Amino acid sequence: MQESPQPTFKKSSMRPNTVGSKKRMWKSLKKILASERNLQWKDAVTYSSINPPPSFKPVKKYSDISGLIAQYTDPQTKLHFHNAEEFSTVRSLPMDLTSGYLALRGATSIVG
Repeated sequence: MQESPQPTFKKSSMRPNTVGSKKRMWKSLKKILASERNLQWKDAVTYSSINPPPSFKPVKKYSDISGLIAQYTDPQTKLHFHNAEEFSTVRSLPMDLTSGYLALRGATSIVG
């Protein structure tokens, strides 16, 4: 019996995950950070030393009532709202609930 030749895409040297006869070893993030700590250069740019620049886009505001994207802020209570129905709800809330919503959002100026 004659063996049929293997197609070229079946050759082990053509597989993307192998280098020669060895499999490629992937490093985890933990190993990369540990190896970077052992570098001799202290001011070199490494994987863990790159910080992104600050964003120029404004932070999105979400409604305190519904969670939808808020386009408006009530000037009296400082609560964010999405539409006119939520505005009437915000105005009808007692001050203790308003301060609770602001505390949940992490607002620094709590109405009180």
